[in-house]
Amino acid sequence: MASILRFRKLCYAVPLKLQSFEFSKVDQKQKLDKKEEDANVFLPAQDLLEVDDQKKKYPKKQQRKWRCIDSCCWAIGYLCTTWWLLFFLYHCFPATMPGFQVPESPGVRLKRDGLNALHPVVLVPGIVTGGLELWEGRPCSEGLFRKRLWGGSFTEIFKRPLCWLEHLSLHHETGLDPPGIRVRAVPGLVAADYFAPGYFVWAVLIENLAKIGYEGKNLYMASYDWRLSFQNTEIRDQALSRLKSKIELLYVTNDYKKVVVVPHSMGVIYFLHFLKWVETPPPMGGGGGPGWCAKHIKSVVNIGPAFLGVPKAVSSLFSAEGKDVAYLRAMAPGLLDSEILGLQTLEHVLRLSRTWDSVVSLLPKGGETIWGDLDWSPEEGHACQLVKKGSFQCSPNDNYTDAMRGFQIKETEKYGRIISFGKEESQLPSSQIPILNSKELLHGSATETVNSSCRGVWTEYDEMDRESFRKIAENKVYTSKTILDLLRFVAPKTMQRAETHFSHGIADNLDDPKYEHYKYWSNPLETKLPDAPDMEIYCLYGVGIPTERSYVYKLSPNDKCKSIPFRIDTSADGDQNSCLKGGVYFVDGDESVPVLSAGFMCAKVWRGRTRFNPSGTATYIREYQHKPPASLLEGRGLESGAHVDIMGNVALIEDVLRVAAGASGSEIGGDRIYSDILRISERINLRL
Repeated sequence: MASILRFRKLCYAVPLKLQSFEFSKVDQKQKLDKKEEDANVFLPAQDLLEVDDQKKKYPKKQQRKWRCIDSCCWAIGYLCTTWWLLFFLYHCFPATMPGFQVPESPGVRLKRDGLNALHPVVLVPGIVTGGLELWEGRPCSEGLFRKRLWGGSFTEIFKRPLCWLEHLSLHHETGLDPPGIRVRAVPGLVAADYFAPGYFVWAVLIENLAKIGYEGKNLYMASYDWRLSFQNTEIRDQALSRLKSKIELLYVTNDYKKVVVVPHSMGVIYFLHFLKWVETPPPMGGGGGPGWCAKHIKSVVNIGPAFLGVPKAVSSLFSAEGKDVAYLRAMAPGLLDSEILGLQTLEHVLRLSRTWDSVVSLLPKGGETIWGDLDWSPEEGHACQLVKKGSFQCSPNDNYTDAMRGFQIKETEKYGRIISFGKEESQLPSSQIPILNSKELLHGSATETVNSSCRGVWTEYDEMDRESFRKIAENKVYTSKTILDLLRFVAPKTMQRAETHFSHGIADNLDDPKYEHYKYWSNPLETKLPDAPDMEIYCLYGVGIPTERSYVYKLSPNDKCKSIPFRIDTSADGDQNSCLKGGVYFVDGDESVPVLSAGFMCAKVWRGRTRFNPSGTATYIREYQHKPPASLLEGRGLESGAHVDIMGNVALIEDVLRVAAGASGSEIGGDRIYSDILRISERINLRL
């Protein structure tokens, strides 16, 4: 609150011109004020002239008009005051009052039931949630040595934003550190326990693990620089080698108990890369040899897994947008692109994210076979009733019930069209849509620079001309196959660099020697699971939240100073039962990862002995139906299914604790499915 008031004061501080000690002038002004107050006193003409002269010399200060920023500051102040008042009252009331009882944590309850720590646990954070600190920087970073640039308070964004952006960017050719800059992952459990003050990520799970006996000797956070490609984390930081050594140490020092690994989000495919790397001979691999995984790993408990990528990675690389940014643009037109304010926010975000190879790892994998084509998608015909609280409602295993079928949409949504230019184009029959000639698009780029003259932030769009933008929009629709060609066209340097580290296809023959290259290891459709028949793999994720699946785009206004030429068309809305809202088509998921990406591998591809799972490693699906918090006092909720908030879901925490304490998948209840993942999996024709 004090910071807000200081900020407001600085905004309107009026510089004063200090006068010398001219007491006579002060006395004259006081005399003038006294004369004005006494309206009934008769003044001679000479005195009246003197008064007029004094008025001209000392004009009355006009009252400042109320401005928009005043309203904003007061509104923020009221919100903060209200929040702290509620927080104070909550802690003042007795804990025994109805509605104020703190629920017993899963760790305390399971400890009372006799559950104790058994297997050592390794936590693997995902993209964005891990802290990054500065070890070497440019002169503008003076005083920031070993202080967090990412994670924590984020105060440096406001103090020196351009310096902050410069130090978080990677080299556009190597994907590693720029010269003179070293930013490294924060080590230890504090790396990702909280993303920001009060915003937990792993903290609640760590606390509950501690309740049943976990501590530093049997609990480890495998932090890494999530901006890098997975192999580059080994090349620059030896992160994979350190993870291998730590797992071996935990195994030996905990009575040769196998390790339970718990990755989250992108950390899931990072650890999948590790499983292949650790058994591959050096220099490309870790040299653990066949059988290393079977010897050291009991279970891999994947939380919010992004196995097959996320469509929002496409919109991020294409226009630095998602549904939230698009909504903000709709509510406050011109704010993010204001020429007057000079924010250039989206241009900065686009330039920054295109230096992070990890974003490319999250592009949809499997092409049209998995994500659908112009006329077909695996989610086709699913129930799409959005309730008032913005969630899908379903109950366990009701995928085929008449009740769910009663809410099916009237017209089939064509989710395979990940990007469509225009609402009509997202719904037209494929026969009425022009076919994209990828070769013509890739070889028809222009080199004219049209935007750099009036924008201070350079992006790869500045090397393209308006004719190229028009040609992209004329192609109308892009599927998961042609979207890669589109990104190669609009972000050639980014894709050329990143595609040496990642692949997004489906392997025809997994025994082909080319799949021994590390670029295929994080794609579950182009690599085999290790030979570890006793290992278990879990897919734990939330369902019941509208999740981005495809987008309706439009060209930005024809202004030479608009550096990003495309934007989500927020005016595109469907009917009452449609999944189209604000230019985004939604499906079931955890708000970030669609059910298709999170559950398909465990539901079908790895289920039993397949060419992707030759040893028959057991897989289990555990879904958690999203339930929003009933009030502000519940914080982010105890039954949330959201991508990050699920880390505080009491049912998920209990499942993780039971597996860590030695339970098998069947002992914790086997599969628990609320979504349509089984029906979705049946619709995908993939050779197993």
